[in-house]
Amino acid sequence: MARISGGCLCGAVRYETDAAPLTVRYCWCRVCQYFATGNAAVSACFPSEGFSVSGDLRDFQSTADSGNRMHRRFCPTCGTHLFSEAEARPHLIFVRVGTLDRPEEARPEASIWTASAPAWACIDASLPQIAGQPPPPGART
Repeated sequence: MARISGGCLCGAVRYETDAAPLTVRYCWCRVCQYFATGNAAVSACFPSEGFSVSGDLRDFQSTADSGNRMHRRFCPTCGTHLFSEAEARPHLIFVRVGTLDRPEEARPEASIWTASAPAWACIDASLPQIAGQPPPPGART
């Protein structure tokens, strides 16, 4: 796997990893709709181990619809939202696909929280749809 890298709009924050995404999902929860200006946020999940970040970040903490305490990290200079991390899953980091240097490396595999999507949402019918919170990547169901 080639090194995956990305960063914010102004370049003040950069990140990289050698890991492949564990999963990539469209998320239609209400919080992600705020970050994605009304649409679904597209996030790639990576292992936190070996994921490096340079640059200053700000942290917005909130409780997600799932009940997880979340840390949403963004660039204080340009405002680009880059990462989400759940306190319950410190071994995972969710990266906004639009911040990848090569976003084509992270093709969505599912749509989650579809029950929260607006009636006009364009949800890819060819992908699995999960009405709410899916199990964490790698979990057995």
